[in-house]
Amino acid sequence: MREYIANGISLGLLINRKFRQVEIYRTGKEVEVLESPDMVSGEDFLKGFVLNLGMMW
Repeated sequence: MREYIANGISLGLLINRKFRQVEIYRTGKEVEVLESPDMVSGEDFLKGFVLNLGMMW
């Protein structure tokens, strides 16, 4: 994901089902790790986008 960010992607979501985590990568910011979130949004980068993760866990 860091390579994608280095090449110009503004937002990256890495979903780890085994550990029930979502890592959120943003340009110029530290990685944020969420534990078993029900959903994640596209924030300002993908307005209106919501990924429902409730069924994954």
